[in-house]
Formats: sequence, C-alpha cells, structure tokens
Amino acid sequence: MPSFIKALNSQVGRKIMTGITGIGLMLFLIGHLAGNLTIFAESDAFNIYTHTLESLGPLLYVIEAGLAFFFLYHAILGISIWRQRKKARPEGYDTYRTKGGPSHQSLASRSMIISGLVILVFLVLHIWHFKFGPTDMTMVDGTEMRDLRALVIAEFTNPLVAFGYIAVLSLAILHLAHGAWSAFTSLGMKHGETSKKVQIGAYIFAIVLMLGFIFIPLYIFLTGGQGSLIAY
Repeated sequence: MPSFIKALNSQVGRKIMTGITGIGLMLFLIGHLAGNLTIFAESDAFNIYTHTLESLGPLLYVIEAGLAFFFLYHAILGISIWRQRKKARPEGYDTYRTKGGPSHQSLASRSMIISGLVILVFLVLHIWHFKFGPTDMTMVDGTEMRDLRALVIAEFTNPLVAFGYIAVLSLAILHLAHGAWSAFTSLGMKHGETSKKVQIGAYIFAIVLMLGFIFIPLYIFLTGGQGSLIAY
C-alpha cells in the first residue's frame, strides 16, 4: 500500500489520476446537460427531473459526496501539478521554449490554473444558487415539489446572472478542451497522429458541450422565458 500511495503521489501518478477524474467529470457534465435541457421540454419535465433526483434520499447524498470528492481531488491534483511545474521552471511561465519538436503550449494550456480556479468558485456559487436557493413549491400530478424551473427562468432573465454564467462557461471551453486532450494523452493516447486527432476531438467536444450549457441562459434571457421552446 505505501508503494501504491507513493506511485499516486508521483508526477506521473498525479497526471494519470487527473486524467481519470477529468474523464469522470466529463461524463457527469454530459449527463448534467441532458438533464438541464429538459427545461425546454413540456412544462413539468424539468421539475419532475429535479424532484426525481431529490427523491433518491440518502443515495443522492452519496452521489453528491462522490462528485464533490472528484471535483476537489481533481482541483488539488491540478494545483499540485502546476506548482511542481512552476518550481521546475525558475524563469517562470513568461518564457516558453521547446526542444525542437511541435509545442502543445496554447492559451488553453497556459490558463488551466486560472480557468480551473474560476470554475471551482463558480461551482460553489452555482450549487448555493440553485440547490439551496429559495424556490416556490408547485404541484405536479398531485405531488408537491420545488419549482426549480421557475427559479431558473427568473434568474436567467437577470442580465448579470445570465451573462455571468455565459462568461464562466466560455472560459470553461478552454479548460475542458485542453483538459480532455491532456486526460487521454496521460492515459497513453499521445503518439503522433493519435495525439493530434485526440486534441481536435477534445476541442470539438468542449465547444459542443459548453455551447449546450451556454444555450440555456442565453435563450432564456433573449426570450424572457417566453420562447417557443419554453412550454407552459
């Protein structure tokens, strides 16, 4: 066991674990987006979706604890890798040099620590905002539940909230694009054309996924919650 922990704490081990946790979080984001898009289905779909999650009882707390661990562990690993690299580069990150081969340095890679910290703060505010924020109650098929749909629409008609979300989600494209590529290369997909294809795929994945999230506040703000996709 000590040797296993030592391996995890090595630079290579931390990169591998960052990749594994990153892929896990990407899968969560896909599911989360699918659930969020139910707000554009028939009027009760989103509230039924959120009520179903809340009805999981103790299992929901286990799932949330697991997600919190993944997010925090991923963040801690990312910060530790960044600190190690910074320590190994006395001249700092203002100067970039390669050994002659193609460089993977980009705006996305250089801003990972900043975008990651912004996303971490955003997640705390997002959870506080919607999970613990005040909501009215509504009745759906004789069952009383939180009217989170009304809360989402009310909040995203506020320009400060809507465009604040859009700004952070736009920044998340950079973090997710480089993170997805880095995750798969850390797990072995880093040779020649494979790495290039993974990098292209990572950027396409990040852009499509984040545009899905951005579409929700943008559409609600532009239509005032009264657009044709919003069914009442």
